[in-house]
Amino acid sequence: MKRLQRLKNILRRQDIDAMLVTQPENRRYLSGYTPGDLNIGESSGALLIFRSGRPVLMTDSRFQLQAEEEVFVYDVLIYKRGLLELLKTLLVGRGVRKLAFESEYFLYSSYEKLQKISDELKIELLPQAGVVEKKRKVKDDGELAKIRASVALNEAVFQEAFKKIRPGMSERQLAILIETLMREKGAERPSFETIVAGGPNGAKPHAVPGDRPLQAGEPIVIDMGLVLDGYCSDMTRTVVLGEPDEKTKQIFRLVRKAQLAGVMAIRSGVTGSVVDKAARDIIEKGGFGEYFGHGLGHGVGLAVHEAPSLSGRYRKKLQPGMVVTVEPGIYLPGWGGVRLENMAVVTADGCEVLNTDTTFLDL
Repeated sequence: MKRLQRLKNILRRQDIDAMLVTQPENRRYLSGYTPGDLNIGESSGALLIFRSGRPVLMTDSRFQLQAEEEVFVYDVLIYKRGLLELLKTLLVGRGVRKLAFESEYFLYSSYEKLQKISDELKIELLPQAGVVEKKRKVKDDGELAKIRASVALNEAVFQEAFKKIRPGMSERQLAILIETLMREKGAERPSFETIVAGGPNGAKPHAVPGDRPLQAGEPIVIDMGLVLDGYCSDMTRTVVLGEPDEKTKQIFRLVRKAQLAGVMAIRSGVTGSVVDKAARDIIEKGGFGEYFGHGLGHGVGLAVHEAPSLSGRYRKKLQPGMVVTVEPGIYLPGWGGVRLENMAVVTADGCEVLNTDTTFLDL
């Protein structure tokens, strides 16, 4: 597997004997093992990758059959007394002297236990951040095909749900409808909790759907995404039931103009901050700069939020094959909000917008 070999090459160059991989998306990226973690304190397994030799997937009996079905390049070992006890045995057997671990996805309590093992075995622990994530930023053709399929299914769900929205339906009812349709149409799950925010609630970028009825004439922000074959999609539409007023039209058109400016700025070699500025300048010139507080976009792949970032702080250059969202918004307390979000693949001389749905252009 090319991904595994690239990581082994990194370990060799850095003179590291082995690396413990615990972050769920990294684990899947390197092994094909699909179970996720309910939370950072409850793991479905970990990878121990040696710079030479066969790697190991460590898990417990709950996942034994699934691991043996999904993983072929790894030895599958089942622990009965905890992951770290099995890890200790493996480290002794392989003569490891330098062990890397993912410092951004490792509980401090687990680190303390690992530190005791390393002291006993005279192993040097090396915290690593973003080693696998850096490789995940650029998608290969197979990954792009899965992302395209996820985007297409997400749009199909939205289009069907949109036909069923009626005044009086609550935000929560619409969110439930959307997530039900996702699963009925074949999605594994939502890639995040669906956002439906009508009227004043739309001023909260991450509003939680409640019992408030949707009303005719008000902007309704719908932010939704799903997971298909492991890969995420993410899309936001702002819609109006009935005829929007002039203020809504004005803000909507400004946000759409900013989105197009961001899309036009994307290409290989530019930084995420440059793309963010292209869209942000439009909203600032329109007089609403203070009401656009978040970054323009983020990477999407096995995780719905991953590198790269389109924000004023992201100074790294975009590369062909990176997948990002472009999602400017204006949020006015007491009135509501408008956000529009599409996904795009970076190319050498621009980008390819993956979304084809144009329902939002009705405003």
